[in-house]
Amino acid sequence: MTFTSRLAPDLEGRVIGPADPAYDGARTVFAAHIDHRPALIARVAGPDDIARVIANARETGSELAVRGGGHSPAGHGVSDGGSVIDLSALRSLELDAARRTVWAGAGLTSGAFTVAAGEHGLATGFGDTGSVGIGGITLAGGIGFLVRKHGLTIDNLLAAEIVTADGRLRRVDAQTEPELFWALRGGGGNFGVVTRMKYRLHPVDTVIGGLLVLPATPEVITGFVAEADAAPDELSTIANVMLAPPLPFVSEERHGSPVVMARMVYAGEVEAGERALAPFRALAEPVADLLRPLRYPELYPDEQASRLFAVARTMFAGRVGTTQAETILERIGESSATLAACEIRVLGGAVARVPADATAFTHRASRTMLNVAAIYDPSTSERSEHEAWVRGLSAELDDGDPGAYAGLLDDEGPQRVRAAYPGTTWERLAAVKATYDPDNVFRLNQNIPPDA
Repeated sequence: MTFTSRLAPDLEGRVIGPADPAYDGARTVFAAHIDHRPALIARVAGPDDIARVIANARETGSELAVRGGGHSPAGHGVSDGGSVIDLSALRSLELDAARRTVWAGAGLTSGAFTVAAGEHGLATGFGDTGSVGIGGITLAGGIGFLVRKHGLTIDNLLAAEIVTADGRLRRVDAQTEPELFWALRGGGGNFGVVTRMKYRLHPVDTVIGGLLVLPATPEVITGFVAEADAAPDELSTIANVMLAPPLPFVSEERHGSPVVMARMVYAGEVEAGERALAPFRALAEPVADLLRPLRYPELYPDEQASRLFAVARTMFAGRVGTTQAETILERIGESSATLAACEIRVLGGAVARVPADATAFTHRASRTMLNVAAIYDPSTSERSEHEAWVRGLSAELDDGDPGAYAGLLDDEGPQRVRAAYPGTTWERLAAVKATYDPDNVFRLNQNIPPDA
């Protein structure tokens, strides 16, 4: 009897096996270098289904993956030969506009959530891509367009429902099983399968947002970072230093030249936003200025992100000065990737006002997050070549901040996972793991082994 035929009669949801026409689509994740073939994919209908799949995996010794949106850089949403719990059908949304709270199913994407909340002029901050599942980004931390104004996604998480390794459904919050609730806010998928989450909503309707493209020089890069750091909390920025791709809003003579391609969102009054954006526009004559007043959900267009062959490394830094800017520009010019970039996200604001030990995301004092990335064509170059380039530039930009953001880690080994959870945070998480998953059933993730 196959895993699929054994489990299928017991589930309300759908079990997809290798012979199913939907199999290839269901096993595909966004990290294009991942080509795993699970024994079964259970598109679960609720907590009872999840408990049965967990029990089946434990009985058979099958590796267990949990898939939300499928955006894990390491491809953790799919097992090679094991079982997958697919949460995509868990798309409930119960919004209380008066109390500004919402219960949302873990299978929702951040785009779908944002559109639904936006109908009431409300929002919770997630990331910057609408196709990302809210479960994965929430459990990792959540750094997006509202991060300086309203904090990380986990700073707005009020409660969660989770099926733990024993098959039990638990509703946890700051009063009920508070240590597990603490661990869920940044500790990833180590502790069970989250099925629903309760979020705080904020009034966010019309914002000034979009894209500002500037010519990249050391002065512009350092000026941009300094202005982003000094800007009002209402302004969050995501700036990529890269060679300009052939986009329709970039003039042809600029194609291939270094640019700062910045996504910017001012979550406040339009007039104040224009004043806050003026210093950035003054750094240099813009290559393109697509900043405008728009409704917040428009930042998440209704489209799927492309599957990409990519190598990336995430890190935190205290500052980006002239030396770092010069290094970024020099190394990007040397890369043979289809697109090489260094993404700079200035933090601070609401993120830094939360105590470091309040959640499992402890990097509150870090001023900047850097993500070095190379997107490549596997038909013309080897992955190892781009891995070496990413490692090299990351090492040059390392200013001693040992941290890493779990949500953007690839399969980089135990030391990098420890970097995501430094100091006593690791010991505390390992103790929670020992309580709720002593056998490490949930190990296909940025894994925190249970404390012996």
